[in-house]
Amino acid sequence: MATNLVLQVEGMSCNHCVNAVETAVRDLNGADAVKVNLEAGTVEVDYNENLVNDQEIKDAIEEQGYDVK
Repeated sequence: MATNLVLQVEGMSCNHCVNAVETAVRDLNGADAVKVNLEAGTVEVDYNENLVNDQEIKDAIEEQGYDVK
């Protein structure tokens, strides 16, 4: 079952940040699509809720050094 999640993420300031967040989330089993909007400070994730949950996605972003609100 596909689910969409939009998170506010603080601390992203450049394309390196975008790449780090996208890679961390894409590496999760069940994350189908990731879109980072650097200007808005958001990360949008389409994922399979049977394989991964909201908290695992948040944790993957926070492990990269960013704050998820």
